[in-house]
Amino acid sequence: MGRTSDAKEKILSAAQSLIELRGYSALGVAEICKAAGVPKGSFYYFFESKEALALAVIDEHWAGQKRDWTGILNSEAGPLDRLRQLFEVTEAGQRAGQQSCGTVSGCLFGNLTLEMSNQTEAIRTRLQEIFDAQVEMVDSVITEALERDEVTVTDTREAARSVVAQLEGQVLFAKLYNNTLRLSPLWANCLALLGARAPQEALAGS
Repeated sequence: MGRTSDAKEKILSAAQSLIELRGYSALGVAEICKAAGVPKGSFYYFFESKEALALAVIDEHWAGQKRDWTGILNSEAGPLDRLRQLFEVTEAGQRAGQQSCGTVSGCLFGNLTLEMSNQTEAIRTRLQEIFDAQVEMVDSVITEALERDEVTVTDTREAARSVVAQLEGQVLFAKLYNNTLRLSPLWANCLALLGARAPQEALAGS
């Protein structure tokens, strides 16, 4: 049983790495199994199709990201500080990925949205659910900031969508230009979207 469980994890890990590097469409089952170091039969023991594997990769990646986002956005820090920390962690993750493989990998969800959203309804629906969940998490933080008069937006849900879209867009540019410096404007752009000032600026103006 231990060996069987290990094979599944190897397949998931190899598939995620290959999808991040090359995309989904160009991959074959044989290539994934070769990278995972498992026989092809192991693949079909766990996954009925390549699409099923992609959905499993998405779910596993989201489980880890959701855990990270929850830890940051539910911390004891002020709401704007929490959003800033989310951007900093995102930028650090992209830098680490670049140092590891030589290129900026971008966001797995964003990459698959661009590649697959018009090709498979199951993947499109799953990605929609994830982005909706991200928006909801950010919305709760912006709502708290509004209650504390730290932002001037009134439609917090639309503001949250804009923040998530900006985060995805900046990561996309970082991938396109293979340059994590493209992520540097994230915090300033977020403050502008929310009609807010950085905490130190707010203190200086009070």
